[in-house]
Amino acid sequence: MSSVLFEIKDAVAYITLNRPEKFNSFNREMALLMQQKLDEASADDIRAIYITGAGKAFCAGQDIAELVGDDKVEIAQILSEHYNPIVQRIRKLPKPVIAAVNGVAAGAGANIALCCDIVVAASSASFIQAFSKIGLIPDSGGTYSLPRLIGWQKASALMMMGDKVSATDAEKMGMIYKVFADETFEEESKKIATTLAQMPTKGLAYTKHVLNQSFVSNWEEQLGLEDKYQQKAADTDDYAEGINSFLEKRVPVFKGK
Repeated sequence: MSSVLFEIKDAVAYITLNRPEKFNSFNREMALLMQQKLDEASADDIRAIYITGAGKAFCAGQDIAELVGDDKVEIAQILSEHYNPIVQRIRKLPKPVIAAVNGVAAGAGANIALCCDIVVAASSASFIQAFSKIGLIPDSGGTYSLPRLIGWQKASALMMMGDKVSATDAEKMGMIYKVFADETFEEESKKIATTLAQMPTKGLAYTKHVLNQSFVSNWEEQLGLEDKYQQKAADTDDYAEGINSFLEKRVPVFKGK
């Protein structure tokens, strides 16, 4: 069976990391396939992406077996060809990406989740910056995203200490959006994806782009970007539908155009 499952339903692309016997840790095949599926998710008929893991884990990061032996994959290759292309694709996709963390998210698995637009977790899930335990530094954009989510001090400590963070604590510190009970997690997390897919997704894409630029823009540049993309949003069919439906007191039907 494929190491990455892909299904489209109601304009949502469901991507499932599928090496449950290895806690969905990445090997080269899975990393390259994940990139391919993210590319497929850029199709116009897909309006939201939902990423989760099969079995008990979301993703345990790198499969350590690939780091040893005569045919080992070098760290530099893993970053340049595996993880960096994955997180870059997630950030550049012009549509919302939801990480539905169903279990442990460790190392690169945690940071891939945290680069998504919305992160939700099952109550039994956890997040671990596990790199320090084997003498490595956080990668997959973790040193960029985590301090911006929870602050310098907390991020520094979690990265150096390698503490396990429960889903509840992750929500409290602003690392993730919401926690759901294990029993309702799948239903509630998929509801977020389907809701987003029915929203004015062209405007959501502009929101994502402007948020991305906020990491490198100064205050004046960001105001200019807001001016530019607010006008682009106002020129969409969905904006017209939103205004008309409000005036006509009816439920809007957005088409992502």
